[in-house]
Amino acid sequence: MYDILFENATVLAPDFSGVLRNRVVGITGDKITLVRPMADWHADIEAAERIDATDMLVMPGLVDCHMHTGQQLLRGRVLDSLPMVWTRIMLPFESTLTPELMTLSAELAALEMIKSGTVAFVDAGSYFMDRACDVYLQSGLRGVLSCSTMDEPGLPESIAMTTERAIEQADELYDAYNGRGLLRIAYALRALMSCSTELIEGTAEHAYSRGAMLQAHMNEYPAEVNYTLQRFGIRPFEYLDQLHVLSEDFLAAHCLMLSEEEKNLIVDHGVKVCHCPFSNCAKAVPEAPSLRSRGIIEGLGSDGAAHGGLSLWSEMHLFRSIMNLTHGIQIASPTIMPADQVVRMATENGFKFMGVTDAGRVEEGARADLITVSLRNYAMYPSGNIVNSLVECATASDVRDMVVNGKMVMRDREVLTLDEEAILAKADRYQEELNKL
Repeated sequence: MYDILFENATVLAPDFSGVLRNRVVGITGDKITLVRPMADWHADIEAAERIDATDMLVMPGLVDCHMHTGQQLLRGRVLDSLPMVWTRIMLPFESTLTPELMTLSAELAALEMIKSGTVAFVDAGSYFMDRACDVYLQSGLRGVLSCSTMDEPGLPESIAMTTERAIEQADELYDAYNGRGLLRIAYALRALMSCSTELIEGTAEHAYSRGAMLQAHMNEYPAEVNYTLQRFGIRPFEYLDQLHVLSEDFLAAHCLMLSEEEKNLIVDHGVKVCHCPFSNCAKAVPEAPSLRSRGIIEGLGSDGAAHGGLSLWSEMHLFRSIMNLTHGIQIASPTIMPADQVVRMATENGFKFMGVTDAGRVEEGARADLITVSLRNYAMYPSGNIVNSLVECATASDVRDMVVNGKMVMRDREVLTLDEEAILAKADRYQEELNKL
C-alpha cells in the first residue's frame, strides 16, 4: 500500500547526469519507497493516490537557500536603485512592517514558492517572524527561519533593540517554533556592520549551544568588507574566525568578495555558501567554480521577491550564463558550471545547506520532497537533453505537482494547503493602497 504513486514518469537520475524513462515512483509516509521501471510494475498494488505522470519529470524539489519573507511586498521597488539598497530602501521598509503585513508577506511568499517548485527555504530574518512561522506551518513547506538580529545605534525606533533583547527575541522564536512541523529556527547576524562584537559572540553561543544553525550576509558590499578592515584590520571571515563563530553550521549568503585566506577559512570550517545570482549582479560575481573545486557546499537563493521574485528557475538560467561569461570564456571552458551541477545546487545541495541529508534525490529511501515538471510544452519539448533544458528553458509555470515530506502540497497547479483566492484578495487591497502613493 502506497500513499502516492507517480506512474509512467520520467525521473531525474540520482547522479543528475540524465533521466530514467517509464518509471513508477512510490511514496510511503515521508519517504520514497519505490523507484522501478513500469515494466516491472504490477498495477493491482494499492495506492491512496495514483498520478499519471506521462510527459512529466519527477525530480527533487527546489531549495531557496536565502530569501526574505519580510521583503515580499517590496517587489518592483529596488531595481535600478543605487547602493546600498539595504540601508536606503529595505531596512526602512522592514521597520514599517506590522503583524498583518508580515502574515500577508508570508502567504504570498509561500504561494510563490509552491507554484514555482520550491519545497524548502532559508529565511534570513525579519520582524514578527512568529506570524511568518504560523503561515509556513500551514503551507506544508520545509523552512529554516530566523529573527533579524541587530543592535546598531540609530536604527528606526520600531526595530531598535539592545544586545540582550536581540538575543532574547531569537531565543523566544527558537523555543516557540523549532521542530514544529517542518520548521527549524536558526540564529542570524543580519549584517556585520549592524552587529556589535558582543552580539555576534552572544548569538553564536546561543545558536551552537542549542544545536542550531547561524546565518549571516557576508562580503556582499565593498562597504561591508571595508568596515572590518577599517575597524579591526582584518576581513569579515577573518574577523568571525577570531571570534570562533565559523563552523559547519554557519550559513553564509552572497560571499562575493573573498580573499584567498577567506576561502581557506570557509573550507577549514565547513561553512556553506549561498549564491543569489540576480541580486548579486548589481554588486559582483562570486568565484563559484573555485569554491566548488575546493569541495564547498554551494546553494542557490533568490534573495527575496524584491530582487526579481522567488523563482529558482530564473536564478539557474542566470547563474549558468554568468558563470560562463565571467569564468568560462576566459579559459575557453563552456562547461565551467555544467547544467547538472547547477540543478544539483538548486536541489541536493540546498537540502545539505539546510542540514537535511536524506533528501534531494529521487531514489528509494530518500525523503519525499518532490515536484513534477511538464515536459510536453512549448518551452521544454522536444528536448535532446532534459537536464540541459531544465537550466535553459524551464519556468515556474512548468511545475505541476509538489510533495513535501510525503504530503501533497500542490496537485496539477492547485495549492492544497492555502486559500489562494483569499490571499490574492488581501494582496488586491494592499495594491490599492500602493496605487494611492
